Amino acid sequence: MHRFVAAFDRLLALLAALAMVAAFVCVSLGVIARLAAWDLPGLDAYAGYAIAAALFLALPQTLRRQEHIRVTLLMDRLGPRARAVLEWWSLLAGFALAVYMAIYAVRLVWVSHGMHDVSPAADATPLWIPQIAMALGCIGFALSLADAIVSRWSGAAYFQRVGPEASHVE
Repeated sequence: MHRFVAAFDRLLALLAALAMVAAFVCVSLGVIARLAAWDLPGLDAYAGYAIAAALFLALPQTLRRQEHIRVTLLMDRLGPRARAVLEWWSLLAGFALAVYMAIYAVRLVWVSHGMHDVSPAADATPLWIPQIAMALGCIGFALSLADAIVSRWSGAAYFQRVGPEASHVE
């Protein structure tokens, strides 16, 4: 399971990077279009879709690299037993919320597709298309949290440190 989830996380991170490039291209085209007095309708909406896609698709990889905001002020002051209980609670509560988000996101894509819901902006994009990135990111996040729980249960390291502390793996 761990290798599959890690590979899926990397794939989603690559898609998030591509979405960031797409957002950059859309914003750059928007600036050039304004300077050249061109009318490119829907460009702002596409930039927004790309930024939202990057945000959701990057969730699993940022969890693995411990780049999500974590409040460790309390945890650092707790004893080992209380800290372990709080970490378990955090992983389980995070997993439950991630599964809920994933189910909701998949359901949203399904309903948008079934109702032929389109963007009210000038692009008139079928909304299920950009919503797929949100659903994939939520599914990946839930899988990553499940992988973190399994790793914690088995005593293996899940989180990957980056930066100066990279030599120490938690």
